[in-house]
Amino acid sequence: PIQLETIPLALAGRDLIGSAQTGTGKTAAYLLPILQRLAAGKRGHALRALILVPTRELAEQVLQMARGYGRHLSISAAAVYGGVGMEPQTKALARGADIIAATPGRLLDHMERGHVDYSKLEILVLDEADRMLDMGFLPDIRRILSALPAKRQTLMFSATIAGEIRKLADDILSDPVVVMVGAQRPASGIVQSVYPVAQA
Repeated sequence: PIQLETIPLALAGRDLIGSAQTGTGKTAAYLLPILQRLAAGKRGHALRALILVPTRELAEQVLQMARGYGRHLSISAAAVYGGVGMEPQTKALARGADIIAATPGRLLDHMERGHVDYSKLEILVLDEADRMLDMGFLPDIRRILSALPAKRQTLMFSATIAGEIRKLADDILSDPVVVMVGAQRPASGIVQSVYPVAQA
């Protein structure tokens, strides 16, 4: 359902906020329109789509999906995240990968070293935006946003839309469409427990 509602909007160039539970296909909801748009546009070795994610695992997952969906297109993709050496990522950025899936902290490391060129950027995606904010990435995200072209399409995907997420969306999205699929509650099968413990 999230793909059905958001893909036509993304293809039409609209900014959007997509909200659905984790595991409902949000990654394909933004990757498929990105691949179609990039395949139809001007070719060239440059960063054209940036996908910000909270964890290295998600960055790697997005990379594998981009390569899988786009295997018959001449579109390159790379992942940029911490915990591994910077050199392969630096080379991928220098070659001009079309799609970069990145965690904010490591992307800032590359920005500070002058490895990232945003001049051809067309699309920004914030995936699992609520989780990125929960993990304290908001200052990093704002620093990255300040370096991006003002003219771009921005897609934000989040399991929940409230508080800081809504404020961030108001700041960075232009006349967005809001798509909410399913109830705003934890994914089914997740049991939440609270264990009060002594501070020590």
